[in-house]
Amino acid sequence: MAVAAELPDIELVSVDSMQVYRGMDIGTAKPTLAERAAVPHHCIDLVDPTQEFTVAQFKVAHQLALDDIHARGRRALLVGGTGLYHRVVVDDFDLPGEWPEVRESLAEQDLATLYAQLVESDPAAAAKIEPENRRRVVRALEVTVGSGRPFSSFGPGVDHYPDSGVAQIGLRWPRAVIAKRIEARVGQMILDGLIDEVRGLRTAGLSKTSGQALGYKETLQYLDGDISEDAAMEMIVTRTRQFAVRQERWFRRDPRVRWIDVEEDPVAEVAPIVIEHFEKLQ
Repeated sequence: MAVAAELPDIELVSVDSMQVYRGMDIGTAKPTLAERAAVPHHCIDLVDPTQEFTVAQFKVAHQLALDDIHARGRRALLVGGTGLYHRVVVDDFDLPGEWPEVRESLAEQDLATLYAQLVESDPAAAAKIEPENRRRVVRALEVTVGSGRPFSSFGPGVDHYPDSGVAQIGLRWPRAVIAKRIEARVGQMILDGLIDEVRGLRTAGLSKTSGQALGYKETLQYLDGDISEDAAMEMIVTRTRQFAVRQERWFRRDPRVRWIDVEEDPVAEVAPIVIEHFEKLQ
């Protein structure tokens, strides 16, 4: 928002796998209506939380947003931290399709058998997937069987970092500071009405993808009577801290990211650097 205030031709594109869902506002820290009125935002509120939403669908929505922004002579600033979504749009990954019937046929099979099948049919993919990661094993086999070509043949993979032409800037806080900020944020989410928000969404139901969102999954467990409210809040804090660690590790592997170690004020310390990169492109 600070960058857009300084550079009026900037529009923001969310790269967040959960802000795509309508009504999931508090737990995803979605920009407010006032903020969206002040600065155009894209890739927010794309589908209802009852619907499944994939990274492939996000790639299409993201490209439509960029086309619209550029057609009006404006520029895009991507914001957010969903690692895979970020890599898919920045590096224009070649994404495979989906074959639900194949996936269903694999769903009930023994995991060890499935992994052995993957080793035989696509050893390159198998080498990068943990044998106990059922979701990834099934997905790799689904694509291999459904498309007739190895899963590993779709793009160079996330461990390759070609020149994308996109300036990437990472904000890095000390772990102890991150932990305190997460705890404070979760407390504020509760005060802002997270439980009531989830209660309302629960009536219509959440899809498999939206229902896994941090803060929502735990609140649903509380509303279902499985855990206490205090336990739910503790779980949200713990899981968000764990996610923050995984998130940093994901982006830290990318040598193209310019890291800014935030001392006190991320806006004052980072916004000028983002603006500097935009000015170089003029």
